[in-house]
Amino acid sequence: MQHVVSRRVLRSALVALSVISLGACSMFSSKDTRYEPVPLSQYEAQVSAGVRWTASIGGGGGPGFAPDVVGESVYAATPNAVAKVDLMSGRVLWRATPDVTLTAGAGSDGNTTAVVGSDGHVIAYDDGGREKWRARATSAVFVPPVVDRGVVVVRSTDYRIQAFDAETGEYRWDVQRPGPALALKTSMQMLAADGLVISGMPNGRLIAIEATTGAVQWEAPVSVSRGATDLERISDVVGAPIIAGPLLCGVTYQGRMTCFDVSQGGRPAWDIPFSSHSGMATDLRHAYAVDHRDVVHAIDLTDGNSVWTQDALRNRRLATPTVVPGAVAVADYEGYVHFLSRANGELLGRLSVGGGAVVSPLVGTLAGVLVQAGNGNLVMVSVN
Repeated sequence: MQHVVSRRVLRSALVALSVISLGACSMFSSKDTRYEPVPLSQYEAQVSAGVRWTASIGGGGGPGFAPDVVGESVYAATPNAVAKVDLMSGRVLWRATPDVTLTAGAGSDGNTTAVVGSDGHVIAYDDGGREKWRARATSAVFVPPVVDRGVVVVRSTDYRIQAFDAETGEYRWDVQRPGPALALKTSMQMLAADGLVISGMPNGRLIAIEATTGAVQWEAPVSVSRGATDLERISDVVGAPIIAGPLLCGVTYQGRMTCFDVSQGGRPAWDIPFSSHSGMATDLRHAYAVDHRDVVHAIDLTDGNSVWTQDALRNRRLATPTVVPGAVAVADYEGYVHFLSRANGELLGRLSVGGGAVVSPLVGTLAGVLVQAGNGNLVMVSVN
């Protein structure tokens, strides 16, 4: 399963931990039915969903892969390929096959597309699919790069955020923070906004860094680690930081959901206890998040109060949700995409895209819901 615990300093006595799942959860007894995925329930379909197109770009997936939509193009990667795909038709515009297994990708600004190999090299391509340069990160990378303001930015497992010149690959800057003994290996993303790179860190903090200079502009905790053991103290920011109007929001595993008011200097607007393994999405009114038992929650953005919960998909290992008109979409370990009412959480529709477990975050687009399936296929799901 995708939610794997990793150690900065690998010790033989803890090798078994590296395959422990924290999502649905193999650290609990398999005989305990409380943690078994619930079967799909019957419901009255109120939306019609169908596959608009499917594009094969490579094989496999993992928590370090997320499609990046730039204008009318999709940039995506699998462990053995990186590609550019037309958003509306699914036509593959170019595909490159690097000579190393990839662990993270893709990030793009429409001119430079970046992925990261298992050997720690950041690999950049031009918009014709030709390799531009390679530069080595300080350690392994399992978070998709971001490309913005002329730099390629990666976050490595030594808790360092590094930037390279998008044209030459020359080192530009890095920012490092101390990290805990254990960290999740699950879906995490950085965000580029208004000249800043905003990233969650494994110590439960959000950090905003000026993209061109590496100067830290703001930093604050989403949650504070607590507990007697390394496992209990895991409090990683999961998914991507979210901007919703004046709010900057994040959610952690075994921690909290917190929204900061940027218009008030980044002070906390509200926070609530929460534990998520996959992150959150927002519209103008609500935050939508999947908790560590795969119960879907809607939270009022103005005060953090609960609006509704939906437990019909409990323990189905839901990927990071996205918002579409009238619905919030989530996908599960069997390759089903589910549509829930944004008003009350009611199940509205369901569609199988195949390909096994969906690990990559869903992306809401003008063409529909973009899904990177477990087998590496990109699938555009239209919703009526």
